[in-house]
Amino acid sequence: MTDTIIAILATLGALFALLAAVGLVRMPDLYLRISVTTKAATLGIGLLLIGAAIYYNDVSISTRVVAIIFFILLTAPVGAHLIGRSSYFTGVKMWDKSVRDDLEGKYQKRSHELKSENSEEKDNSTD
Repeated sequence: MTDTIIAILATLGALFALLAAVGLVRMPDLYLRISVTTKAATLGIGLLLIGAAIYYNDVSISTRVVAIIFFILLTAPVGAHLIGRSSYFTGVKMWDKSVRDDLEGKYQKRSHELKSENSEEKDNSTD
Protein backbone atom coordinates (compact mmCIF):
# COMPACT_ATOMS: atom_id res chain seq x y z
CA MET A 1 0.00 0.00 0.00
CA THR A 2 2.82 2.42 0.85
CA ASP A 3 4.51 1.71 -2.45
CA THR A 4 1.31 2.62 -4.28
CA ILE A 5 1.01 5.93 -2.44
CA ILE A 6 4.66 6.73 -3.13
CA ALA A 7 4.22 5.87 -6.81
CA ILE A 8 1.12 8.07 -7.08
CA LEU A 9 2.82 11.02 -5.35
CA ALA A 10 5.99 10.68 -7.41
CA THR A 11 4.03 10.37 -10.65
CA LEU A 12 1.85 13.39 -9.85
CA GLY A 13 4.90 15.39 -8.78
CA ALA A 14 6.73 14.55 -11.98
CA LEU A 15 3.61 15.35 -14.01
CA PHE A 16 3.28 18.79 -12.43
CA ALA A 17 6.98 19.46 -13.00
CA LEU A 18 6.50 18.43 -16.64
CA LEU A 19 3.48 20.74 -16.94
CA ALA A 20 5.57 23.58 -15.53
CA ALA A 21 8.23 22.93 -18.16
CA VAL A 22 5.65 22.78 -20.95
CA GLY A 23 4.02 25.96 -19.64
CA LEU A 24 7.39 27.68 -19.65
CA VAL A 25 7.71 26.95 -23.36
CA ARG A 26 4.08 27.49 -24.38
CA MET A 27 3.06 30.66 -22.53
CA PRO A 28 3.24 33.83 -24.66
CA ASP A 29 4.76 36.31 -22.20
CA LEU A 30 6.95 36.53 -19.13
CA TYR A 31 4.12 37.15 -16.69
CA LEU A 32 2.19 34.02 -17.66
CA ARG A 33 5.39 31.97 -17.61
CA ILE A 34 6.11 33.12 -14.08
CA SER A 35 2.60 32.18 -12.99
CA VAL A 36 2.71 28.72 -14.52
CA THR A 37 6.14 27.79 -13.25
CA THR A 38 5.53 29.09 -9.74
CA LYS A 39 2.30 27.20 -9.24
CA ALA A 40 2.96 23.94 -11.07
CA ALA A 41 6.61 23.53 -10.10
CA THR A 42 5.91 24.28 -6.43
CA LEU A 43 3.16 21.67 -6.34
CA GLY A 44 5.30 19.15 -8.22
CA ILE A 45 8.28 19.57 -5.91
CA GLY A 46 6.01 19.35 -2.87
CA LEU A 47 4.47 16.08 -4.04
CA LEU A 48 7.87 14.58 -4.84
CA LEU A 49 9.19 15.55 -1.41
CA ILE A 50 6.14 14.09 0.36
CA GLY A 51 6.71 10.87 -1.56
CA ALA A 52 10.35 10.85 -0.44
CA ALA A 53 9.33 11.41 3.19
CA ILE A 54 6.92 8.46 3.03
CA TYR A 55 9.53 6.28 1.32
CA TYR A 56 12.23 6.87 3.93
CA ASN A 57 9.80 6.81 6.86
CA ASP A 58 12.23 8.61 9.18
CA VAL A 59 11.44 11.52 11.50
CA SER A 60 14.58 13.48 10.64
CA ILE A 61 13.91 13.23 6.91
CA SER A 62 10.22 14.06 7.36
CA THR A 63 11.03 17.21 9.33
CA ARG A 64 13.50 18.27 6.66
CA VAL A 65 10.87 17.66 3.98
CA VAL A 66 8.33 19.75 5.90
CA ALA A 67 10.89 22.54 6.30
CA ILE A 68 11.80 22.46 2.60
CA ILE A 69 8.14 22.53 1.54
CA PHE A 70 7.48 25.40 3.95
CA PHE A 71 10.35 27.45 2.55
CA ILE A 72 9.39 26.71 -1.04
CA LEU A 73 5.79 27.75 -0.36
CA LEU A 74 7.10 30.87 1.33
CA THR A 75 9.75 31.94 -1.16
CA ALA A 76 8.40 30.90 -4.58
CA PRO A 77 5.47 33.36 -4.66
CA VAL A 78 7.60 36.17 -3.26
CA GLY A 79 10.33 35.57 -5.83
CA ALA A 80 7.80 35.37 -8.67
CA HIS A 81 6.17 38.59 -7.49
CA LEU A 82 9.49 40.42 -7.39
CA ILE A 83 10.51 39.17 -10.83
CA GLY A 84 7.15 40.16 -12.28
CA ARG A 85 7.17 43.55 -10.60
CA SER A 86 10.69 44.41 -11.71
CA SER A 87 9.89 43.20 -15.22
CA TYR A 88 6.82 45.43 -15.36
CA PHE A 89 8.74 48.44 -14.09
CA THR A 90 11.57 47.94 -16.59
CA GLY A 91 9.08 47.86 -19.45
CA VAL A 92 8.65 44.20 -20.37
CA LYS A 93 5.55 44.14 -22.55
CA MET A 94 2.49 42.10 -21.74
CA TRP A 95 0.92 39.71 -24.22
CA ASP A 96 -1.13 41.47 -26.91
CA LYS A 97 -4.30 39.62 -25.91
CA SER A 98 -4.00 40.39 -22.20
CA VAL A 99 -7.35 41.61 -20.95
CA ARG A 100 -6.35 43.67 -17.94
CA ASP A 101 -3.38 45.64 -16.65
CA ASP A 102 -3.99 46.48 -13.00
CA LEU A 103 -0.93 48.74 -12.75
CA GLU A 104 -1.66 50.84 -15.83
CA GLY A 105 -1.42 54.53 -14.99
CA LYS A 106 -0.31 53.90 -11.39
CA TYR A 107 3.45 53.73 -11.88
CA GLN A 108 5.45 56.93 -12.32
CA LYS A 109 8.64 56.11 -14.24
CA ARG A 110 10.40 59.34 -13.29
CA SER A 111 9.95 59.01 -9.52
CA HIS A 112 9.56 55.21 -9.38
CA GLU A 113 6.43 55.65 -7.26
CA LEU A 114 3.59 53.21 -7.40
CA LYS A 115 0.27 54.72 -6.43
CA SER A 116 -2.46 52.50 -5.06
CA GLU A 117 -6.18 53.14 -5.27
CA ASN A 118 -6.15 54.32 -1.64
CA SER A 119 -3.45 56.91 -2.30
CA GLU A 120 -5.44 58.24 -5.27
CA GLU A 121 -8.48 58.66 -3.03
CA LYS A 122 -6.35 60.60 -0.52
CA ASP A 123 -4.98 62.82 -3.29
CA ASN A 124 -8.51 63.56 -4.51
CA SER A 125 -9.82 64.29 -1.01
CA THR A 126 -7.14 66.93 -0.36
CA ASP A 127 -8.19 68.98 -3.41
